[in-house]
Amino acid sequence: MLMQVPTDPVTCGIRNRFSLLVSFLVAMLVTAAVYQTRDSVVSSDDLTTTEENTADSAQENSTDSSQQHCDYFSGKWVFDNQSHPLYKGPNCSFMFEEFACEKYGRKDLEYENWRWQPEHCNIPRFDALRLLEKLRGKRVVFIGDSLNRNQWFSLTCMLDSAIPPTLRTFSFKGTLMVFKAIEYNATLEFYWAPHLVESNNDDPRNHSNFYERIVRVESIEKHGRHWIDADILVFSSYLWWRWPRIQVLWGSFNSSDGIYKDVPVPRCYEMALQTWSNWLEIHINHSRTQIFFTSMSPTHQWAEEWGGPAGGTCLGEREPITKEGYWGRGSHKDMMRSVEEALEQLKRRGVNVQFLNITQLSEYRREGHSMIYRKFWKPEQRRDPIHHPDCTHWCLPGVPDTWNEILYAYLVGS
Repeated sequence: MLMQVPTDPVTCGIRNRFSLLVSFLVAMLVTAAVYQTRDSVVSSDDLTTTEENTADSAQENSTDSSQQHCDYFSGKWVFDNQSHPLYKGPNCSFMFEEFACEKYGRKDLEYENWRWQPEHCNIPRFDALRLLEKLRGKRVVFIGDSLNRNQWFSLTCMLDSAIPPTLRTFSFKGTLMVFKAIEYNATLEFYWAPHLVESNNDDPRNHSNFYERIVRVESIEKHGRHWIDADILVFSSYLWWRWPRIQVLWGSFNSSDGIYKDVPVPRCYEMALQTWSNWLEIHINHSRTQIFFTSMSPTHQWAEEWGGPAGGTCLGEREPITKEGYWGRGSHKDMMRSVEEALEQLKRRGVNVQFLNITQLSEYRREGHSMIYRKFWKPEQRRDPIHHPDCTHWCLPGVPDTWNEILYAYLVGS
């Protein structure tokens, strides 16, 4: 016989509430554990995805960086007779007499086979048709002295063979040379302005004032009005500043009350660059026009600088200089710094000018000059070319083609 045990209502209530509390806590722990496990899986997936995205982004940025931030100007010359020269000199329709070395008897043509190889990247292989397409409907103007003209003729020769003879023209009038690709409605022009600003040597043919150089450092409008609507501008001005004495004129060449004063050349150069900079800032459409400045082209007048005979020149040289960092005394670093400072100031004012720093790479190329293999204009050179070799200008094909390969890299990559 079973006996019924009486139940205490208070004890029973406490027990029931305790059981409910325990059940609730257990349920909460289980739920928390489930969410923790799920969150751990999601976090792991997210982390994997993030790492993959980061890696992809880094790879893309690395590729972009290598293209956009390639230092084309540090490297070495490599002999490459497979890809260079980019054209044959005698086949260039509009070769200038100062640069036509093969035509004027040069037999050692190995200088045409050297290719510039940057240290950590490659210069894009030049494609004339690709550049012409890039220049469709555009106007390109090179402005400067005879070395800028050297670069301009180089580029016309690089494009020449890609255009049928009936679809290209060449004209020369006053200070302006024009090469036109008719099918592409593209013009490639050279404008003679050796000091950029106005000077008494602004006639490209008459250099009777060669030894008495006068510049109007505050006057550039005479020249600038010819470049104002260009799509691409390539400036260079150095050779005509290599002179011990230059006069600055405040006033007009046609006025009798002008003020003349001898100014140290480096200071005069800075003043001209300031006038040029102001003109660019005010007159050029910065969102449309690409601007470049080619640095000084070196000369090789003194063979003793690279270990040659005293009194020797570039004449007879057949290979580049191999000494790393070689720098001749004809290239003035203080004037080069003046250009760099002018470009930095322009950048702060919202005008971007790409510096084509070709000086160091060209310093090595003592053998690439026209020497005696060109048409001479000066009487003393005609009488005795052996003792008056041209160690300033360059044979074509040759070193200026490399300057243009680098220019091409910036143009097609922009």
